[in-house]
Amino acid sequence: LLPRNNVLGFFPPSLRWQHRPSVKVVNEPVLAFKPGSPERAALQQALNDLRGKTEEIPCVVGGEKVWTADVRYQVSPFKHSHQVAKYCYADKDLLNKAIVSALGARKEWDLRPIQDRAEVFFKAADILSGPRRAEILAKTMVGQAKTVIQAEIDAAAELVDFFRFNAKYALELEGEQPISAPPSTNSLVYRGLEGFVAAISPFNFTAIGGNLAGAPALMGNVVLWKPSDSAMLSSYAVYQILLEAGLPPGVIQFVPAEGITFGDTVTSSEHLAGINFTGSVPTFKRLWKQVSENLDRYRTFPRLAGECGGKNFHFVHASADVPSVVSGTVRSAFEYGGQKCSACSRLYVPDSLWPHVKAGLLEEHQKIKVGDPAEDFGTFFSAVIDSKAFARIKKWLKHAESSPNLNILAGGGCDDAVGYFIQPCIVETKDPKDPIMQEEIFGPVLSVYVYPEKQYKDILHLIDSTSPYGLTGAVFAQDK
Repeated sequence: LLPRNNVLGFFPPSLRWQHRPSVKVVNEPVLAFKPGSPERAALQQALNDLRGKTEEIPCVVGGEKVWTADVRYQVSPFKHSHQVAKYCYADKDLLNKAIVSALGARKEWDLRPIQDRAEVFFKAADILSGPRRAEILAKTMVGQAKTVIQAEIDAAAELVDFFRFNAKYALELEGEQPISAPPSTNSLVYRGLEGFVAAISPFNFTAIGGNLAGAPALMGNVVLWKPSDSAMLSSYAVYQILLEAGLPPGVIQFVPAEGITFGDTVTSSEHLAGINFTGSVPTFKRLWKQVSENLDRYRTFPRLAGECGGKNFHFVHASADVPSVVSGTVRSAFEYGGQKCSACSRLYVPDSLWPHVKAGLLEEHQKIKVGDPAEDFGTFFSAVIDSKAFARIKKWLKHAESSPNLNILAGGGCDDAVGYFIQPCIVETKDPKDPIMQEEIFGPVLSVYVYPEKQYKDILHLIDSTSPYGLTGAVFAQDK
């Protein structure tokens, strides 16, 4: 490492900015969990350890565990009689204490060299990759109803990659310094924001929660992390791993809370510096509106970063390879029960290919196994996340049953006696503007519109104008 000169001698030697060569980081391998493998044995043991257990999860403010009177429970989606976590909501007063605690930790954390901050996340990645991998996978499977492969690519591989690559790129950013011409010296310093960042994470990816809270912290910020009620078990495990890796207690405050209470409290604080969000459009709009209405009270201009919903389309051209269409669409629409903002929700197929695509979809549909992912590693997807999701998706299925423009080709059965189970559903529509083609469903429902082959250019415009969402889409064609 080659030390750089201080700017006017302001920085002490311990904080002199240095060039650092690129850190070599590779993507975390995805394990297969084959029968007889050590990773499968470890995971099965971790799942056994969770069976029938309820973990107590407090709020954590300034490194201290705090319980409030507002106690809640997270249940396993595929067996809702199993309360996997007992936790409590932070009220307004506790959230304000968390803000004060975070601000108290901000300066010291922000002034620590990026090498020190990055080391925390490299170590957390190593812990996730190794000794705590089975635990975080089991908690994601039981708490969020993910299959072994969906948990592996999320809670292990993706989160490890987030921590390692974020740390790598942070080091590289600090290493890039402007050109200096003697006798002057130009230096670039990345600082945390002056205030706190509110991180609001969703239920559907353990990795996203760790990243929404972790990335701002890596860059010298202090964070109030509101995890999803339906991902409390895995989120708390991630938080504990960060502390084990050396994250100072005050840098991230772990504060489960009712959404409106959290939003109202953080947006009314003069110290709000940023919001890092993944969730629904209405929630993010509300936060954005609150920030705009409170601009005059803030000490700075809060940064808002949000990723919201989607209405992923698959457009099939007449030249498309049918097996690729079928395989890609079934996986995109039904993995994790369609509970991804990138899940395929609408499919556009030319009439010339529809008989073949339809036959393929129905054949694959029959093979889909819906069940308990902790008992059967061959499960394709499990229950939807909670009773609210079950009721919402069930309304869409009733719409499909009653609408003259819609025809259910397969699936759509619902049963919440044991868990919130919904069978994968394929619906054909005569109306490409039906609400089922426009609005986000966030469940295992695939809608199909069959179009005249020669009108494919018009269909591309139709796709663009049908839904306000523009997150993801796919084009299947061999004719470039």
